[in-house]
Amino acid sequence: MCDMRRVSDRTIMQRYIAFLRGINLGKRRVPMKQLAALFEQCGYQGVGTFIASGNVLFSTRKRNASELESHIAAHLEDSLKYHVDTFVRTAEEVLSISRLRVFPEEGTEGITIHVGFLQKSLPPEIAKKFAAVRTPEDELRVIDREYYWLCRIRTPDSKVWALPEMRQLRLPTSTMRNLTSIRRLVATHLAKSAKGHRPSVLPKAVPPPR
Repeated sequence: MCDMRRVSDRTIMQRYIAFLRGINLGKRRVPMKQLAALFEQCGYQGVGTFIASGNVLFSTRKRNASELESHIAAHLEDSLKYHVDTFVRTAEEVLSISRLRVFPEEGTEGITIHVGFLQKSLPPEIAKKFAAVRTPEDELRVIDREYYWLCRIRTPDSKVWALPEMRQLRLPTSTMRNLTSIRRLVATHLAKSAKGHRPSVLPKAVPPPR
């Protein structure tokens, strides 16, 4: 007997956002129109970009984010002649991230919060050690495949990423976005999806050891 629900799931388009690392930094200058065209060459539909920092929205029936990351990265490397680390999230995941309030200080003047995207969740022991790294100006939290960085000074002036205990973790490659930019992306491109959306219940943040 045919499972119509499964057939339906495979035919419904899923909206995704690809966060690309290092686009439009240094010599890696790619016009957003060209970047959108490269995604269309992959067969994705409804392609759009948000600000010139490597945020690409697209739709596909494919459901495996890891395969999408590999497919996109391979096509970009073939076309641009350099590797582009790629991190894919569903529209629902980005909506949930935009609504999280990880730090009580959020909204206080002078506070900046960034979200970092990973391709896989950190091993529990590494996540604990990562969340334990802090300075008087910086705090970190880990939730699933994202980490959150609170900075109380100008982010270029922060020393947290150069600390010996941070370097010892040998963290995998990631890409960061200002949480305010994520919320602007949602307001600009996912507003219709946001209406009536109930955020998924995400895993609790890995707290720093007491």
